[in-house]
Amino acid sequence: MAGDYVHGYDAAAGIRLADQANALAALLHDGTKYRAGDRVLEAGCGVGSQTEILAARSPATAFTSIDINEASLAEARRHCGHLANVTFRQADVTDLPFEDGAYDHAFLCFVLEHIADPLRALREVTRTLRPGGSITVIEGDHGSVLMHPENTAAHDAISCQVALQREAGGDALIGRRLYPLMTATGLVEVRVEPRQVYADDGHRDLADAFTRRTFTAMIEGVRSAALSRRLIDAARFDEGIEALRRTTQADGTFAYTFFKGVGRRPAASLQTGPLVHD
Repeated sequence: MAGDYVHGYDAAAGIRLADQANALAALLHDGTKYRAGDRVLEAGCGVGSQTEILAARSPATAFTSIDINEASLAEARRHCGHLANVTFRQADVTDLPFEDGAYDHAFLCFVLEHIADPLRALREVTRTLRPGGSITVIEGDHGSVLMHPENTAAHDAISCQVALQREAGGDALIGRRLYPLMTATGLVEVRVEPRQVYADDGHRDLADAFTRRTFTAMIEGVRSAALSRRLIDAARFDEGIEALRRTTQADGTFAYTFFKGVGRRPAASLQTGPLVHD
């Protein structure tokens, strides 16, 4: 069973997810493309921000995009209604209603961080892959934040989000665990690589779309919960948010690392060579 979604399901969260997907499309989706006729399970599609990018990159591929939250699925259907190669369905990633080997590939992006038992989820998704089928998993790690000017209050505010996500049954530091999770699932040919987003005055688009409107907005969104749980006092939290915003100025910098992993379901005879979509 998935844990509580600490970021919420309101309109602001949907806008933030869309901003993030668009800002990071080239960084995260480079190397992910599927063949015509392939069947792909997108587990945990949310409001469809990643779905639109995936389906557009592989227009002759059939995608089944699932999410446990019906409100998110309704938004995904509205957002991606123009895509003829996507079918949306409500389902729990830890208890999927699909037969063994139903899909050629699986894709999960920012999903495992919200699940109390990510290994169970990975095993369940892997079960739905045909022997030799591939899986792609992308997760972030809030412990990877680098910034200039450095500010301890900003890290304290980020730590509040990490703590609240942990209380909800998730793990905002899961990026560093991706390789051992995938290998523990029984996947083979596992490769995990860091993909860092870096913003400075020469990357104004990322400073605005990712640092300010995605990451800082996400941390700012837990202010009420952090204060009510007495994880931090209001002045310290607000100082941290201002420090994060400060990194988007002309002399500021901000970096965050995502981790992208690929692997295969074992088969009696696996062909060597790169994954078909990598």
